[in-house]
Amino acid sequence: MTKILVVEDEAAIREKLMTVLGFEGFETFGAGDGRTGVELARREHPDLIVCDIMMPDLNGYGALRELRAHPDTAAIPIIFLTAAASRADMRKGMELGADDYITKPYTVEELLAAVRTRLARQQSIKDTAGEPALEKPVEA
Repeated sequence: MTKILVVEDEAAIREKLMTVLGFEGFETFGAGDGRTGVELARREHPDLIVCDIMMPDLNGYGALRELRAHPDTAAIPIIFLTAAASRADMRKGMELGADDYITKPYTVEELLAAVRTRLARQQSIKDTAGEPALEKPVEA
């Protein structure tokens, strides 16, 4: 099953994201801050990470830097989902290596389209490298 890590400091938002993704057939797990998210990513090796930017301790930018610096997590697609919506914020995220950037408020359709696009892109890269396929989520 395709695993998605949700890193969001607001528990209600994190749970909603995990529920929506779970309904789409993804295995989800969550972290309430960037530091825990990085640790979980290194331990669980998710297929994709959805991450807030504005969090205590280690923000999304810091988490992204740490994930990109570690060989085991460097290639995991990361989607920022955040209220930090200025052009400078978006540019910073993309320059650090984010794969997508969704601003709040967002629709479930926007989120799911971004997730599917990133996972398809990751699968294309794996196919080119001759790696095993990601397990497809169950279609509703």
